[in-house]
This record gives sequence, structure tokens and C-alpha cells, in this order.
Amino acid sequence: MNITKEMPDKYQVQLTIEVDADKLSKAKKTAAKNLSNRVNIPGFRKGKAPMEVIERHVGKQTLMDETAEILIQDAATEALKEEKLSPVDDIDYEVVTNEDGKNFVFKMKFTPRPEVKLGDYKGLTIEKTVEEVTDADVDKQIEVLRDHHAILTDAAPDDAIVNGDFITLDFDGYMNDVKFEGGEGRSHPLTIGSGTFIPGFEEQLIGAKVGDELDVKVTFPEEYHEEKYAGKPATFKCKILSLKHRQLPELNDEFAAKASAFKTVEELKDNVRKNMIAAAENAAIERQHQDLIDKIADGITVDIPPVMVEEQIDKMIRERELQLQANGLSLEQYFQQSGHAMDDWRESLREDAEQSVRISLMLEAVAEAEKITVDDQDYRYEVAVLAATYGIPPKEIQKIIRKERQGALLVSNALRRKVISFLVTNNIKPPVEKKPVEEKPVEKKPVEEKPVEEKPVEEKPVEEKPVEEKPVEEKPSEEK
Repeated sequence: MNITKEMPDKYQVQLTIEVDADKLSKAKKTAAKNLSNRVNIPGFRKGKAPMEVIERHVGKQTLMDETAEILIQDAATEALKEEKLSPVDDIDYEVVTNEDGKNFVFKMKFTPRPEVKLGDYKGLTIEKTVEEVTDADVDKQIEVLRDHHAILTDAAPDDAIVNGDFITLDFDGYMNDVKFEGGEGRSHPLTIGSGTFIPGFEEQLIGAKVGDELDVKVTFPEEYHEEKYAGKPATFKCKILSLKHRQLPELNDEFAAKASAFKTVEELKDNVRKNMIAAAENAAIERQHQDLIDKIADGITVDIPPVMVEEQIDKMIRERELQLQANGLSLEQYFQQSGHAMDDWRESLREDAEQSVRISLMLEAVAEAEKITVDDQDYRYEVAVLAATYGIPPKEIQKIIRKERQGALLVSNALRRKVISFLVTNNIKPPVEKKPVEEKPVEKKPVEEKPVEEKPVEEKPVEEKPVEEKPVEEKPSEEK
């Protein structure tokens, strides 16, 4: 097999591969056998018709196309291995020569995984910054808990809308005094201050009362998902239908007992503070690890192909779409609420996508440099993680993996996890300053200083000074 390598552009590679004619002849026989097992030929059992009959029945072109698929599958795999190339996008195949008695020639064009030159990835210093939990932070969290237990009460007839109120309203949107499509709503629920409407809309409703009709004037965001409305002014004719106030429960021991497992407000606050401190510590560790990964990734030398970034953006959008669907929203609804357009959204994701690709390339390079691999135990761990996440038995998870052909993805996740663990171990040491406090308790020192007790007995046996030496006798009582 002969391979010719070309670079059509900065990022793509084209391999022209020539396979010997004798392999084409063997592949043609295999192709005929495969076809004879799939088609019904009168007078022959499946798999038993000779190649000449198969060729007459399905046509020569069909037989040669089947032959090409067989040759390409084997030759392409061998060529990639020989050239040490790994495609990061779909391969574009082109058959050049596929005739009996001639060498089979085809081309394959793709974007290969770029070469990565690692920078420093061991012995780095990454600081951990733990955010302080203040009384104000605790109070804020308590207010969130109170808000969660708030109840809606009917407003008095003359009550005006204030921030946080829940209302229903009718509205019709106009542009240049013409009602526009999709700009109307009937008995629409809205929490004032939620930010679910176009910026500036909700604020203009504050002060209105039930039954009031008012015009709300806004300007659609420049990045609004429907270009025909983006950046344009509009007027919404609104009518307030109902108003309810949010009533927060009084912060007392009764509330604490009702909203938590604690009997008093102080106990509740202590628990909230404890949880917030633990969360702050965990968040600090996560940031430290992420800072480490980012620092190592920023230190690599690589020219990232644009197709890798675009594919990562596609992946991020798909993940976001699944999250939205879980909350009962479609992408279209998300665009309506956020005011974003797809092109603008993709562009806003670009920087994060590029960093994500850079990190993936770095982790793969470290795995190769350190010869880190995935074994059965690592694979089973990933299965267990999925099983715990979705509440499905591991055996069922494995069936799904096989059915969806997601085994390679699990191996990739396991490898990523192992490499990150390796990097953390080789850069972030356990907090040494905490261990001595735990491992050298005060009790140990008196044990080492026990000989001090012997000195007063041997060197100062005089009983006339018992008052001064009584403290020495107290120490043994502490050491018992």
C-alpha cells in the first residue's frame, strides 16, 4: 500500500492511498459473498450464488461499490495508524480508481488532531482562596429560606404594584402603531422583578393597580433572537388583571421549626453558617483545581483547528438544550426570554469552547506523556457514577451503553478523570498547615515531658516545699 500525503490548507490533510490489485480481487469476492447473504437470487440459497451471478443480479457498479467500502475501511485504518493521524471531524472519501486488474486508489481528506507541545505541568503553585462567610451572608440565605416559604395574599383594591408582587395581565405589542405578531398575551402570569420580560418592561408596571390600563414603552435588545425586532422600539398596551403580594413568614423559632429540623432561629443560623463554610471550602478547592487545569492548558503550544471549536460550541448548545427541555422550555422560548439570537449566542460561547478544546488536548497530551491508561476498574467506576446519577442499576447502564455505543465516551471520561487526578496530585499538596494541628495534639507533649516529674522527686526531695511542688503533682492527674 502506497500513501501520499498532502496539505490542502493549514488544518486539513489529504491522503491518497493506492492498494494492490490482488487485494481488490480478494475484496471483490468478499463483497460478492456479503451481497449474496443480503439479496434473494432465484435458484440459489443465500450466500451460495457465485460472484458472476451476483454481479449480473445486482449490477457491476453495486458490486464494485461494495468492494470499495471493504477496501477503504481496512486501508484507511491502516493508513491512519501508519501516518500517526487521528481525525477530529468526518472523513471525506473519494474513489479515484476502482477497476478489475488495476490498483485501487482513493483519497481521504480530514482535519487531524493537532500536535501539542506541553509546557510545565508538575510542581506548579496554585493558591486556594476560601471566601469568608459573614453574618450578612447567613442572613441573606435565611431570607432566601423565608422567601421560599412565602405565601401569596390578595391585595387590597387600592394597592399598587411593588417589586416582588405576582400579577396577571393582558398585553398587546405595537410597532409604529401596528400590532406585531407574537407580541400579545392574555392572563399572562408575571412576578415583578423576575426579569423574564424585555428589559425595562416590568419596572414600568410598578405603581399600577388592578384594572389600570397603561402603555409600556421598551426597545428590543440589539441581540434579540428575531432580527426583525432587534433594536426596535415597541409599545405594549397593558391591562392589570390581578395582584397578589408575597407575604414572608416572621423569623422566629416557630418558623425555624417549620422550615428546618431545628427548634430555634439560632440553631438554624448555626447550621446555615456551617453548611455555607463547607460549601465555601469545596468551592475554593474546585476553583483551585480549575485554575490549575487552566494554567497548564494555557501553557501548551498548539494551533487549534476551527472545526474543533465549532463542534464544541455545537456540543455546548445541545447540552443547554437538554437542560432547557428538562425545565419545560424549548430553545425558541429561551431565545424569546433572553433576547439572544443563535449567531450571537454561538459567538458568546466561542471563548469557553476554545478553552475547553485546549484543555482536552492538554489532558490527552499529558496522558500520552505519562502513559496513563484506563483499566477495567476505571471503566466500572464510570458505570457506577452513571448508575448513581440516574438511579439505574449498573447492569442496565451497561446495556444502554452498548445499545447507544457510548463505550468510547465512557473510556474518554475515565481517562480525563485519571489525568486530572494525576495533575492535582503532582501540583496541589494536601494542606500541610492543618495536619500538624491534628497530628500533634497537646496531650503528646506532656507524655514526652514526663521526665520532668522525676526531677522534683530526685533533686528536691525536701518535704518543706510541698506547696511549691504541688502543681507538679497535678500534672499526672491530667496525664491519666
